[in-house]
Amino acid sequence: MKRIIPLLLVLTLLPIFSLCLALSLMASPVVEAQTTKPDHSWFEEARFGLFVHFGPYSTLGDGEWIMNNKPFTVQDYHKLQSIFNPQLFDARQWVATAKAAGMKYITFTSRHHDSFSNWDTRQSDWNIMNTPYGKDLVRQLADECHKEGIKLVLYYSLADWSRDDYSYTTGRTGQNSGRTVQGDWINYIHFMEAQLTELLTNYGEIAGIWFDGEWDQLPSEDSGIAVTHEMSKVDWHFGEIYDLIHSLQPNCMISNNHHLAVLPGEDYQAFEKDLPGENVGGGFAANQKVTNSLPLETCETMNNTWGYNLRDNNFKSTKQIIHLLVKAAGYGANLLLNVGPKPTGEFESIAVSRLQEVGQWTGAYSETIYGTKGGFVKPQSWGAITQKGNTYYIHILTKEANPLTLAFPKRILSAEWLNVDSKLQWKQDKKTNSATFSPDGALDEVDSIIKVIVKD
Repeated sequence: MKRIIPLLLVLTLLPIFSLCLALSLMASPVVEAQTTKPDHSWFEEARFGLFVHFGPYSTLGDGEWIMNNKPFTVQDYHKLQSIFNPQLFDARQWVATAKAAGMKYITFTSRHHDSFSNWDTRQSDWNIMNTPYGKDLVRQLADECHKEGIKLVLYYSLADWSRDDYSYTTGRTGQNSGRTVQGDWINYIHFMEAQLTELLTNYGEIAGIWFDGEWDQLPSEDSGIAVTHEMSKVDWHFGEIYDLIHSLQPNCMISNNHHLAVLPGEDYQAFEKDLPGENVGGGFAANQKVTNSLPLETCETMNNTWGYNLRDNNFKSTKQIIHLLVKAAGYGANLLLNVGPKPTGEFESIAVSRLQEVGQWTGAYSETIYGTKGGFVKPQSWGAITQKGNTYYIHILTKEANPLTLAFPKRILSAEWLNVDSKLQWKQDKKTNSATFSPDGALDEVDSIIKVIVKD
């Protein structure tokens, strides 16, 4: 009997246990690992986006690196929380300005290296809700972007000049901020994961996360060696972080401005102030090779700084911006053009004016930019080529390209000017397919475009 009673008890409880297990599985479904990559078709068609650097540093009018460059201690810099008050911020105006310029997405600094969060985060008191303004900037911008069909990408800094748990003692920047604690790296990773979870669960569709700051834990540019990810002084847990992002929003694309080889899980490749592969900036740029399997993006400033700078009046002309856009498209890349708003939250009038003028051009010649691929020749000093199916657009950006000879991959069926009021003289060698274009008359002051249709 002593052996029978336990057996009867087991047989009696087994159905109850099975039911509880089934209910448990129903309440907590198993999350399967992501097997598909995010849909980046929108990104490859976009070609033009707006970058916005905005935070407490804007009140000081000396760029987004002022905390490090001055330098400020954490205690002194955080006094800006009682001053930062972008009372004239208008998400509708920001989005309308970008849309009128022909931009298809906005990349906004949710958190820069100073660690200030532009949203209602529960992970830190150092955020927009504890300023005189007291409103969630990410919320307003996300709502307006969703309303107007503009994609929203969130810039997120990996480096941190304020938090004690960040390993600043091994970093290259932020070492004079007055911190004395040695750091708790795992706690910092968990902090970032918690913040990213907030951004990807509370604000609707987020098209991408744009990381920046791994370089803080890498050798300096003048080290004279080929820098790699393996040289990082810390473990960034990128695989873990990237999996988290893709699990929360499978179509959220990831980019990391580390200036190095692309890591698994990254969905597009960013080039800072550098057209893909040109490496004109030197330093880390020399270690960054173009990954042909991923979409490309180059980010550039409208003047010389990312954050608002009172003394920086060196704004690029409308012509210069259009040339940047054309050459980026000629590489098959997007141009992410930055504006640093004033501390009030407004864009400078000259920036708005420039974007309006660019918008007139993109509106007139949209077929030559949006949804195109890079041409059969990389951008040259004379201009660039974009392609859409069996149609090529030759963008002549200088008057010196007369005549212009190109080795076409296929036989040309027709060629004509899109925006030059004169007859186009052209001929093609039937054996080599080499084609020569001879403009007959004055060229366009900004971009003379030849539309060429080739045989399928």
